[in-house]
Amino acid sequence: MSARPSLGVYKFSSCDGCQLALLNLGEGLLALSREVEIVHFAEAGPLDPERPVDIALVEGSLSGPADLDRVRAIRSRSRWLLALGACATSGGLQALRNLADRQEWLQAVYPNAEYLAGLGDATPLSQAVRVDLELWGCPVTGRQVLAAVRDLRAGVVPRRERETLCLECKRRQRVCTLVSAGAPCLGPVTRAGCGALCPSFGRACYGCTGPAETLNAGSLGRRIAGLGLLPEERARRFLLFHSSVPAFRKAASGTEGRRR
Repeated sequence: MSARPSLGVYKFSSCDGCQLALLNLGEGLLALSREVEIVHFAEAGPLDPERPVDIALVEGSLSGPADLDRVRAIRSRSRWLLALGACATSGGLQALRNLADRQEWLQAVYPNAEYLAGLGDATPLSQAVRVDLELWGCPVTGRQVLAAVRDLRAGVVPRRERETLCLECKRRQRVCTLVSAGAPCLGPVTRAGCGALCPSFGRACYGCTGPAETLNAGSLGRRIAGLGLLPEERARRFLLFHSSVPAFRKAASGTEGRRR
């Protein structure tokens, strides 16, 4: 990679939260602009979407036929492609539509749904192109992105988060919401990386940073069911951000871990 690699930031179906995480870096983003040449980042100013880049940061899920062509074009022009956030890594919130009757959903939202062209499902980037690194979160943190870009610039493989949120909570001496408050916390099956944000304010983890490398979602699902949550409430916990993760879908339905 060149001494000052080129970088582009691209958006698909999303809320722009991961791009805002970059903008909110403030001086950190200015420092990054001295380390890499930012050639395309619409929210920050530079516009050159068809220029080849060393590093492509891609936010959002794929929701329409045109998205497939565009993400493949970005992949062909990029040396490294990084998926930013829940939408890009597993479909995100809009992938909840995959679990519903699509026509009924469209007709409830749009007056003329027959004119809409869309994919059957909202899918993560990896279902269409090769992804070199997935940065999970809703949204990602600027720290995650900076660390990954600097690793690539140094010629090393970016570190992948392998720990669970529970370990992050313990290091920060946070009180366990599942044990102390009986809250339906997904920390035991969620990867670290957010700084234990929700537990720091006494709230149960919603799993927005994605599935941990090693998890037993079925066991946690049964534990949460023991708290008195209705089946649909338990399902909502597991499916909110990452409904395309097989272990989460099984835990939501209560089928994981059952004997046949």
